[in-house]
Amino acid sequence: MGARPTAADTEDMKQNKLASTKAKRQSKAVDSEEETHSSQTKQDSLQVTTSESAPSKSWTIEDSEELYRITGWGEPYFSINAAGHVTVSPQGDRGGSLDLFELVNGLKRRNLNLPLLIRFSDILEDRIERLNAAFAKGIARYNYDGVYKGVFPVKCNQQRHLVESLVKFGKPYQFGLEAGSKPELMIALATLKTPGALLICNGYKDQEYIEMAILAQQLGKIAIIVLEQIEEVPMVIEASRKLGIPPIVGVRAKLSSKGIGRWGTSAGDRAKFGLTIPEILQTVDMLREANLLDSLQLLHYHIGSQISAISVVKDAIREASQIYVELAKLGASMRYLDVGGGLGVDYDGSKTNFYASKNYNIQNYANDIVAEVKEACVERKIPVPTLISESGRAIASHQSVLVFNVLGTSDVPTGAPEPLRDDEHLIIRNLWETYDSINVDNYQEMFHDAAQFKEEAVSLFNFGYVSLPERARAERLFWACCEKILTIARQQEYVPDDLEDLEKIMASIYYINLSVFQSAPDSWAIDQLFPIMPIHRLDEEPTKRATLADLTCDSDGKIDQFIDLRDVKHVLELHDLKPDQPYYLGMFLSGAYQEIMGNLHNLFGDTNAIHITLTPKGYHIDHVVKGDTMTEVLGYVQYDSEDLVESIRQQTEHALQEKRITIEESQLLLQNYERSLSRYTYLSA
Repeated sequence: MGARPTAADTEDMKQNKLASTKAKRQSKAVDSEEETHSSQTKQDSLQVTTSESAPSKSWTIEDSEELYRITGWGEPYFSINAAGHVTVSPQGDRGGSLDLFELVNGLKRRNLNLPLLIRFSDILEDRIERLNAAFAKGIARYNYDGVYKGVFPVKCNQQRHLVESLVKFGKPYQFGLEAGSKPELMIALATLKTPGALLICNGYKDQEYIEMAILAQQLGKIAIIVLEQIEEVPMVIEASRKLGIPPIVGVRAKLSSKGIGRWGTSAGDRAKFGLTIPEILQTVDMLREANLLDSLQLLHYHIGSQISAISVVKDAIREASQIYVELAKLGASMRYLDVGGGLGVDYDGSKTNFYASKNYNIQNYANDIVAEVKEACVERKIPVPTLISESGRAIASHQSVLVFNVLGTSDVPTGAPEPLRDDEHLIIRNLWETYDSINVDNYQEMFHDAAQFKEEAVSLFNFGYVSLPERARAERLFWACCEKILTIARQQEYVPDDLEDLEKIMASIYYINLSVFQSAPDSWAIDQLFPIMPIHRLDEEPTKRATLADLTCDSDGKIDQFIDLRDVKHVLELHDLKPDQPYYLGMFLSGAYQEIMGNLHNLFGDTNAIHITLTPKGYHIDHVVKGDTMTEVLGYVQYDSEDLVESIRQQTEHALQEKRITIEESQLLLQNYERSLSRYTYLSA
């Protein structure tokens, strides 16, 4: 075994390796000089600019429309005006719009701080109208003898003002509610008063749940108990006998037709809810034996949320239609067919079967359901059913916009490096020469050289052969290489695989006044895509590429996936921050599921929520729901604010006695502590 090398030997070996690498690179450059001469001349004329450089042409709002794809996902509610601000048209294409930037500023002047969740009640009304109009048109087109009666699944958004608005807007269409739990049943029973509207009772049920649903008929409600577990059948029979009231029941079928996307397993033999075909037949026998077969009036199925492909909808309704007519032939008094949820939202505006989009519109969806059900019923000479859908996401997603401000940024060093000095370390010289050699023909190779030299600089630093200033100089040179390489790569039609992450590596981090876990939990949990864009300065070119980091002390508290036409992009184009000027971003189409599923990570609570309606003179604030204060969120985890204040008071008294704090300092601490308890959990803008 040879002797362990000394520190001097190690330094010599590293210097020799660096020199060898440099010589190898120079040799390759000489070997290829003749081949690359013409392209080098082209490169010499190429002005390599940074991502923050001035735009080469004037930027227009049309450029912003294309960049953020607002026309694709936003129509008919969101667009950009001549001032470069996002506008909201709450009534769709029927006219009237609001400047979102000016609206936010107006709300701030009312001491409503960001982040702000703005709910547009008119959009909710418009979504209900569009869904009902689509089914009405489909029914007329196919001469369907039945009607459509939709229901809103309360689980999508249980907020009181929203549910109450939905019931009000749905009244002309006898639009009902769907409850998936006992608490949601309590909401639906008290809120839904529309004559003829349906109350669909899903989810796990106990005896109390079932009895309430049956007794609701005595209040004039059409409450349909959907049997999802075979164990529920005898419970319903027993409750009916006890109360002397025949129930209205349905069965949820586990279809063989497969769903698609993240929720594709909602269907199939191993789905969480529903009855298999043998269990459905067993249910029919049990109800017939109890003289309650006439109570079986509904077939329900669900093949998952956010169905992106219309073919999946067609396959499911074809199978369900056959089950429906077979149940009618068995003697059940079938009247309703509930196609469940799944009507998708085009989050990225691509109109494809990508999981964040859909390759159909509401009219396609309604037409296919109406046509398939009619065909099955006519063929078997069965009266067509009342059609029901539980389209929660498609109704609720568009109505709310989350607006939040950027607090600051973290950027990689950019700009041309300082000139090389004669006395600099070999690793610095190698990095400088790498930077100076980068061109359109060798930029991929130069990236690997720069990365290697950077790693060697760190290794030399760890052995004590490079000083801290020298390491900093090496890192700046590395980032300068990356910036130059990225500028070239952006101009190429094809980017090599090993450079795909360079855009993200070079991206800025924009710190946002928001908790992803509270306000966009699906973004964190299942990589749900929501459109995010600035709500102003859209007449300016965004020269930064960035990812978003929230307020929580959690590495997962970030957003680094954004909508794109081709797939998903990992940076968002944003503007430079201007001193003493706010920068607002909006998250759109997040009105379903996000609010109720948010959590209190780091004790960031609910945001301020404002309900807006359009008026001839502008807008009216219908409701303000203040976000959580620190006292409220601390109460959720069993802390009493008075006890906390008393604890701080006692500590300050003890510190006063030991002369570690002055009276003035102690009072300032107590005042700040008590004042903070009554304030918003987010940072002041």
